[in-house]
Amino acid sequence: MIISVASGKGGTGKTTVAVSLALSIENSQIIDCDVEEPNVHLFLNPEIKEKIEVKILVPEVDKNKCNYCGYCSQICAYNALVVLKFNSTGEVLLFPHLCHGCGGCILLCPEKAMNQGFRAIGEVTIGYRENLEFVEGRLNISEVLAPKVIEKAKKFIEPDKIVIIDAPPGTTCPTVSAIKGSDFCLLVTEPTPFGLHDLELAYEVTKALKVPSGVIINKSDDNKIIEDFCQKNDLPILMKIPFKREIAELYSKGVPLVIGMPEYKEKFQKLITLIKNLKR
Repeated sequence: MIISVASGKGGTGKTTVAVSLALSIENSQIIDCDVEEPNVHLFLNPEIKEKIEVKILVPEVDKNKCNYCGYCSQICAYNALVVLKFNSTGEVLLFPHLCHGCGGCILLCPEKAMNQGFRAIGEVTIGYRENLEFVEGRLNISEVLAPKVIEKAKKFIEPDKIVIIDAPPGTTCPTVSAIKGSDFCLLVTEPTPFGLHDLELAYEVTKALKVPSGVIINKSDDNKIIEDFCQKNDLPILMKIPFKREIAELYSKGVPLVIGMPEYKEKFQKLITLIKNLKR
């Protein structure tokens, strides 16, 4: 079973939930797909076993074959190529951060002057904390193709395990890439107007992806703003985590909730049971 943990905004406690859930169950795997700012490792301190570079295809121009016709720049949907032609020569300019590695220019070049090259945009790290397998995707600084790194990290999913995916916050392409293919999505929110607004957006994403979802209310208080929305949309509330100073202190020290407050371990184990029952 693949369970993604998402939120419409940052700071709701998404990583707290993902780490606590992974530490509460046997035969689990956690994949940090928040590749622009991964932080699961801060709570797990895993023993790192392997690092794999993530590369994308980029074109390399063979100037001995290129006649600077400009066809490659015409077909590039991302405007990553510009061809400058002078009287008897020319230049092909590649803007690598715009290139999505589709390979269209290589395939369709009339002169076969485009060759395959590769460029590193991130890395995937694999490690362990006792029996818990840890996978992290990390996008290199200044790179923009987060979905490519997320897809690479998800290739290490172990289908015989309960897989917890810590998705990026928000509702952009990286979030969609992380949630896509999940059996269930936990939407972590907080009882504020901002929390409600972004929960609505995140819920629409799960509906569009046809991934069943449920809500965890973090920093829960007497405000019923989230509960009213969930009741209106027949969206199950699976857990409430109270607004407590002790929980915030644990987070600030990098201590997982179920380690610092062991009574929560049983609650997260019951959460897995609730999810399995909703999936039947």
